Amino acid sequence: MSRIVYVNGEYLPEEDAKISVFDRGFLFADGVYEVSSVIDGKLVDNAAHIARLERSLKELKLGWPCSPEELLGIQREVIARNNLVEGIVYWQITRGAADRDFAFPKNAKPSLVMFTQARAVCDVPAAAKGIAVVTVPDIRWGRRDIKTVQLLAPSLAKMAALEAGANDAWLVEDGVVTEGSSNNAFIVTLDGTIVTRNLGNEILHGITRRAVLEIAAREGLTVEERAFTPEEAYDAAEAFITSASSFVMPVVKIDDRILGNGVPGPVASKLRTLYIEMARAAAS
Repeated sequence: MSRIVYVNGEYLPEEDAKISVFDRGFLFADGVYEVSSVIDGKLVDNAAHIARLERSLKELKLGWPCSPEELLGIQREVIARNNLVEGIVYWQITRGAADRDFAFPKNAKPSLVMFTQARAVCDVPAAAKGIAVVTVPDIRWGRRDIKTVQLLAPSLAKMAALEAGANDAWLVEDGVVTEGSSNNAFIVTLDGTIVTRNLGNEILHGITRRAVLEIAAREGLTVEERAFTPEEAYDAAEAFITSASSFVMPVVKIDDRILGNGVPGPVASKLRTLYIEMARAAAS
């Protein structure tokens, strides 16, 4: 059965889902997006994703195509129509279709597209063995806190990682790690301190990042929100990434350095388990 996609008020088979060639998301990457995970057919931490979407829209002076309540209803309908039990829901809002001009159009109607992807998010082999990352220069624009659809630079970073035989890339600017290609980066120092980049325009304000930090605080773990260098990461006891689709994913190799014993460490493993338990219990 064909996947059902939502496009501007219609639920369509994916082969019939189309947008205008004049859509500013296509021409200018003039749009924002979000991804929510689905467990047991329910959305994980979705209210926080909608709140971040609202912030991104405001930062770009971009209007809503519907109300947040209507958006939630569309999400649930797309999940139901695709019988999605586990995976993700992706949605993006663009400024809409207008004749090509760098200036914002005055009367364009914002466009909303949404689709699902069925995939394992809880029991994934990579979480058991850990992933490898390589460091690459961060060449993105200066407002990474806005979750825009302009993802060419992260795609290039991801491809550089794959070509190097790694799973992902950590981006480096001014000698320090900003974040991963599509995730937030963490290390665990030899004394057990969890370190992750402090919030600012330089990184995305990750929803999973925030939840994991809350879990760490609840568990009495020490956390420092600050920049760290690749060299500090090489000497760390553990490392991991967080994102809506990977949850907490252990990192066992950075560039040519093996961390610890080359297997997921206890902190990352514990946080992953606790996050999945929380996500499953709170999904709605």
